[in-house]
Amino acid sequence: MNYILFKNKMFDLICFSIDQVYALDPGFDRNNLSRWISKRLLIRLRQGWFTFPEFRSKPDYALYFANRMYRPSYISLHSALSFYGIIPEAVVQITSVTTLKTTSFSNSIGEYSYNTIKKELMFGYDVKSMPDGRALQIALPEKALLDLLYIFPEYRSAKDMEELRLDEDFLHDQMNMDLFHEFLLHFRNKSLEKRVRKLYSTYGL
Repeated sequence: MNYILFKNKMFDLICFSIDQVYALDPGFDRNNLSRWISKRLLIRLRQGWFTFPEFRSKPDYALYFANRMYRPSYISLHSALSFYGIIPEAVVQITSVTTLKTTSFSNSIGEYSYNTIKKELMFGYDVKSMPDGRALQIALPEKALLDLLYIFPEYRSAKDMEELRLDEDFLHDQMNMDLFHEFLLHFRNKSLEKRVRKLYSTYGL
């Protein structure tokens, strides 16, 4: 299969695996992928996952790739908080949570990290539609904040909480405190509850 035919067949997938390539053409020569990558006709996202250069700069596709490359997972932690504007700075690394093992990798699109949580904590994420109709799985703001305090217990003092630089207008006026508390109960974690109390006292919640 030549590149033009391959691209016509695979382009609409946006992000695809080697298994999908073989499903299309069981006799496909995998060496083609290496050649096309070297010619910058393809981008390797991670082992066995690829995309086309046209999607490098399109909004939110870097997040979409995070969902697709390592599943099950959803965007959370600093990336989700930045997405909602709850922390002021842009986040270089795209952060997700997963029930798989903790891992990280980088490609020409960006840097990706995945932190492990228990299966029973894989909840509290929303499915947001992208302009092309595809879906992006990202934590609700309340869950992203809890995931952060749960996975990174070093956030424990008032100074640590202040250094998060959380948007106080959001915390006081927009955060769903009932939902936040409901999510917190699902964690069943006394240490997390203690850190949440410190969050409350630091930001006057």
